[in-house]
Amino acid sequence: MNYIVIKCGGSVLENLPKSFYEDVIALHQKGEWTPIIVHGGGPLINKLLNSLNVETTFVNGLRVTNHEVLDIVEMVLSGTVNKQVVRNIIEAGGSSLGVSGVDGSLLKAKPTSKELGFVGEVVEVNTQVIESIVEQGHIPVVSPIGIDSKGQRYNINGDVAASAVAKALGANLCFISDIPGILVEENGEKSKLDMATKAKVEELIENKTIYGGMIPKVKAAIDGLVHKIPMVGIIDGFEKNSLVDYVNGKNIGTKIVLEEEIA
Repeated sequence: MNYIVIKCGGSVLENLPKSFYEDVIALHQKGEWTPIIVHGGGPLINKLLNSLNVETTFVNGLRVTNHEVLDIVEMVLSGTVNKQVVRNIIEAGGSSLGVSGVDGSLLKAKPTSKELGFVGEVVEVNTQVIESIVEQGHIPVVSPIGIDSKGQRYNINGDVAASAVAKALGANLCFISDIPGILVEENGEKSKLDMATKAKVEELIENKTIYGGMIPKVKAAIDGLVHKIPMVGIIDGFEKNSLVDYVNGKNIGTKIVLEEEIA
């Protein structure tokens, strides 16, 4: 089965057009590809944290998470955002089932570092949960909250979660953005990179062309490639047919590769 994991960040989810969901449904209905959506929800989390006067900080694009923040993160991701994505798929004519990484221990996790609190990294993906949803004819929508064997929850960066799911399924991975791909500036003009190697990505992080929330995205992409994910790309989800064109091999977005994969 040709799985494709589609990561949708919270910054784009609120405004993604119906055509994006129609593209996802088209892939699903044609049967050549099996789409799985993994989502974030940063802006909505920020909004609720601010309204409740809960302070939060970031380290390298990752939210420092204590017990209070974790409750809010889970409420937004597994409640509001997850069901919004499911509804959008249904409204566009598809069938979807939303789950949290907690459900069925889909995303088994461990803490990333003491500095980040209850931020986790995925140590195992229970692929049977996803396969069961797919067998029922639904498009899985995954909220990136993980859990360990003792029942402790963890806030997992959506890009990291998407990469972990793709690795476990041997799936292609596609990050949905509101820009055409990785942009670089030269002589005062920005242009899209059609392809970026691991070395190029590291250079762009070093010179701060890539910063903030884009850092975990490209690092997750590189990690996925190291672990044999077939293809990783960043595309513009606001461009009609971009997702379909991407899986069909057209020059869409930025393809991220390991340096030894190019001449």
